Amino acid sequence: MKISNLFKITLLAIFSFGGKGFAQNDTLFTRTELYHPGDYGSTNYRIPAVITAKDGSIVAITDKRKFNEGDLPQDIDIVCNRSTDGGLTWSEPYTIALGTGVNHGFGDCAVAWSNDENGLIAVFVGGPGLWNSTPSEPIRSYKSYSYDNGQTWTEPEDITHFIFGDNCIIPEQQSWRASFFGSGNGLLTSTGRIMFVAAIREGSAQSLNNYAVYSDDNGMTWQVSGRASTGGDEAKVTELVDGRILMSIRHNGKRWYNISSNGGQSWRPNVSSWNDITAPACNGDMIRYTSVDQWSNKNRLLHSVPKGTQRTDVTVYLSYDEGETWPVSKTIVPYSSAYSSLCILPDGTIGLYVEENPSGVMGNYSTAFYNFSLEWLTDGEDSLNDDAVAENSANDSLKVYPNPAISYISIDAGNIKKIKIVNINGKVVKKKTLNETSETKIDISNLPSGVYFIESKDVNGVIKEGKFVKY
Repeated sequence: MKISNLFKITLLAIFSFGGKGFAQNDTLFTRTELYHPGDYGSTNYRIPAVITAKDGSIVAITDKRKFNEGDLPQDIDIVCNRSTDGGLTWSEPYTIALGTGVNHGFGDCAVAWSNDENGLIAVFVGGPGLWNSTPSEPIRSYKSYSYDNGQTWTEPEDITHFIFGDNCIIPEQQSWRASFFGSGNGLLTSTGRIMFVAAIREGSAQSLNNYAVYSDDNGMTWQVSGRASTGGDEAKVTELVDGRILMSIRHNGKRWYNISSNGGQSWRPNVSSWNDITAPACNGDMIRYTSVDQWSNKNRLLHSVPKGTQRTDVTVYLSYDEGETWPVSKTIVPYSSAYSSLCILPDGTIGLYVEENPSGVMGNYSTAFYNFSLEWLTDGEDSLNDDAVAENSANDSLKVYPNPAISYISIDAGNIKKIKIVNINGKVVKKKTLNETSETKIDISNLPSGVYFIESKDVNGVIKEGKFVKY
């Protein structure tokens, strides 16, 4: 695996576990540069998207803007890199969509889990660009699948006719002039719905409105929601613990948001504003970190966006009340920086893939991946320790010990017949059928460090749950 211009900065002391703790990287803060202007013969790189795949690898997707920094219709490739060591080293780039000249490029990629076992789905646009698009000659929307956690991708497939243009299946949307996806994270909801947000140019004016674009059949067909904002731009969605969908919308000033109570099909009539997040008109990202219905004792959401009035100081915000307020924030890139995307690593730390420009020279963005802990983000005020190692908590009915563990765990089996172990990304990493015994010892020596959840089923079909930390 290639070390892509590795620039690792140790900003804080080595993390000490003490008597108990949460397994993670040795340092609380690392930075790795993926692309610099001129790399691989391309003058520019922009538009980061990042996701943790179901096998725990990190998948980073980027616009390779080969001849200049401009948006479509310029000649742009969409390229992908993977990391299997927490973002410290990255694979050589490989191409998801290959541009073949002006008016024949691709860009603005968003990515989400699909419903396939090792599946990801990417959506992006290509062709004449946002402002040159017309219903008869539209900027086109595409999808591509990966069935192996981002290692390979299917050929781009056109889905424009589901969204807008002369050939749109919805007559009311045939007159719309353009659409593009908000790059970064999409969403796979708890119901299996795949969702992204499009910025739609409905008429000839240079203004955009936001709509959710969603699929209930794993991306085979797509539907467009009711309007979520008037005068918005790139936007992101996440699912709240009660099933509602929260949308964060690019806006100059106090960040806009809207909420859907029916899975993203329709939205409140008017957007609201967050007093805690003031940002320039710039794309950011928003993802779920932890939730009380997934073995955590706190609901946590993360949001990234530049702070203030200029494209500088990309900051990560933390919410404990499902996005009503964002009381915690820390600037990650304290200089010129713009678009960003977030992910959660298997060890529970946070990843940020971001455009940054230490020189401040226009059009000179590099892209870098940052990795940091919740402890670092909150200056030690919050930790996953209590979430991860609270034994015999109210939500746990399965006794697991030792906890934390290094090479094995034991379970008070009783009349349990089957168990499965799931990592923090929802991937089943081990299954076992138990013999008739009061205690079972399970080898976990081959599992990476991190938090794991156990689900068991007894002879009567009763389900019990537990969790443990692997050092």
